[in-house]
Amino acid sequence: MISSQGYAAKQAKARIEPFSFERRDPLPSDIVIAIDFCGICHSDVHQVNEDWFPGIFPMVPGHEIVGHVTHAGAAVKNFKVGDLAGVGVMVDSCRTCESCRAGLEQYCEVGNIQTYNARDKKGDPMFGGYANNIVVDQAYALKIPANLNPAATAPLLCAGITTYAPLRHWKVGKNSKVGVVGLGGLGHMGLKFAHALGAHVVQFTTSPKKKEDAMRLGANEVVLSNDANAMQAHASSFDVILDTVSADHDLNAYLNLLKRDAVHVLLGLPDRPASVSAMYLLMKRRSLSGSAVGGIGETQDMLQFCSQHNIVSDIEVVQPTQINEAYARLLANDVKYRFVVDLSRAVAAS
Repeated sequence: MISSQGYAAKQAKARIEPFSFERRDPLPSDIVIAIDFCGICHSDVHQVNEDWFPGIFPMVPGHEIVGHVTHAGAAVKNFKVGDLAGVGVMVDSCRTCESCRAGLEQYCEVGNIQTYNARDKKGDPMFGGYANNIVVDQAYALKIPANLNPAATAPLLCAGITTYAPLRHWKVGKNSKVGVVGLGGLGHMGLKFAHALGAHVVQFTTSPKKKEDAMRLGANEVVLSNDANAMQAHASSFDVILDTVSADHDLNAYLNLLKRDAVHVLLGLPDRPASVSAMYLLMKRRSLSGSAVGGIGETQDMLQFCSQHNIVSDIEVVQPTQINEAYARLLANDVKYRFVVDLSRAVAAS
């Protein structure tokens, strides 16, 4: 077993504290990564608080991981010691179902194995990226482009691919009009990607204060979603709307903005079921859809796209001792736009 030091919630809703644990010994197809940076995803807070489902404790959160390879097994071909490598939201899947064979491991019919708050195929608990190392099969690791800031690249492995995948799936390009609902960890990446793909991008927000930042990030227009006249001016004009908001909000107001055969894609996870008027969908054959992250191949493609277009996340780097403060600020929407924990010099003690 490999000795590991990290930061964990010992029980539901508990503070994040130093925690010592063990990782499995690497297999011939595994690499060991010394973790330098790990993003703080809003889902980390949700899972610690058991907002969605019961958690496995102690829980070491973190699924936006970037570091350096310190060991490569005898069967590893894609990585060598010293390489920059990343790990996203999953570390394994069945590998044989239709989704896995299609490179869509996020939709594994058996269920992929999440990076943390999950169990591996032997039933042992998985520990995430708020730690000094991680062991992962090379097939579920990502090669990190050398020209990108590694700290700012870490959030691409969740926030980035969550917005990139639907834009690619629905073939957004130069003739597309794209709306982005919400300007946070996901929303700001959606803006950057849609802009880089050549789309006309409209940011929706309830705050006039966010207009300047939205324009800086790539928006062509900013619309206040609580302004009925401003919303109506865009009726039936969008090809794709990315909805990154996890709070309860009115979906019908956005469905009315879609063209015929256009799609509103849900990326956030509100606490309560949404109320949707069938009329908005029926009259123009509009679609309401959802999208999870991306497969390993999709994520590698996204990283290459980011390398070519110099796209990374806007981040605030924090030390491990500041994780609990970062959680509180995240819940208060006090971050632009992703916290990243610097683990390069951190050594935790149990």
